[in-house]
Amino acid sequence: MPSIKEVKNRIGSVKSTQQLTKAMKMVAAAKLKKAQDKVLQLRPYSQKLNQILSNLSESVNNNLFEEKDIKNILVVIVSSDKGLCGSFNSNLIKQFKLFCDNMNSKNVSVLPIGKKAYDLFKKSKYNLVLDYWQSLNGFDYEKSSEICDYIISSFLHSKYDKVSIIYNEFKNVAVQKSVVDNFLPVIPKEDEISKVSNNYIFEPDKNKIVNNLIPQTLKTQFLKAVLESNASEQGSRMTAMSQATDNAGELLKELKLTYNRTRQAAITKEILEIVGGAEALNN
Repeated sequence: MPSIKEVKNRIGSVKSTQQLTKAMKMVAAAKLKKAQDKVLQLRPYSQKLNQILSNLSESVNNNLFEEKDIKNILVVIVSSDKGLCGSFNSNLIKQFKLFCDNMNSKNVSVLPIGKKAYDLFKKSKYNLVLDYWQSLNGFDYEKSSEICDYIISSFLHSKYDKVSIIYNEFKNVAVQKSVVDNFLPVIPKEDEISKVSNNYIFEPDKNKIVNNLIPQTLKTQFLKAVLESNASEQGSRMTAMSQATDNAGELLKELKLTYNRTRQAAITKEILEIVGGAEALNN
């Protein structure tokens, strides 16, 4: 049985950890609210852009719609900068491995967004696009545009034949789903094609408008993936820290019981020693 001092030290250590996880949970909750608001604001805009583009895709010729013989693939992985967020990053890696298996060992390059993905893939066999890897700190539309310009240019110059984004899609605080989104070539989704006839009037020119709309849609889609990932990260961290706080509470209960038993055993031992000493003197 451990000594009273050892148990008290463990209780103090667990209390400190519980205070830390509780504080981290509160910080994650505050960040989640901001991240969630950004995602909810961007989703309708992104969805409408994708719908317009899908409706016009068949009537416009653009090289970004061209499906090529796949030899070189670029995978953008949106991870977190920090840990302590449950299975957030490990789910991304599982999704990446499944994706690579389905691609039958094509030449895969990785563009990491977030320090965790960078730290992992810099030690791997995959080619890293280090010139454009980004921390999530201060990630905005300007950074999203810079990366998208590189990706679009690389695709048009046949450096990559296919570009995909792997990230965690935000469902709610407790649920985040790792997904693989096709980025290039642009392939309209059936659910985004409106069943209602769209009679658009184009000024000055249809092709010019659509060709300007495509990069804007891609940049918005890219930013949306990063914002979805950020909200998912905060939700996952909040859930993980809440669970850690609850576990610390359960451990404290057990340690307090152990402390009381140890203290009771020590008192009983002292009483027995006193009684034994008194009897020895009487004899």
